Amino acid sequence: MKKYRCIVCEWIYDPALGDPDSGIVPGTPFEEIPDSWTCPVCGVGKENFEPLEE
Repeated sequence: MKKYRCIVCEWIYDPALGDPDSGIVPGTPFEEIPDSWTCPVCGVGKENFEPLEE
């Protein structure tokens, strides 16, 4: 599964880890995160994330 980076603060969403503090369980692909989810570091919306090229 692809990782995504916040273009504002550069926090990386790793699907293997999820975002448990926000109710996103490990193994959740970025595409399945609700649109209402926000970056846990800077608070911007999902639209401010880009796929991380590995």
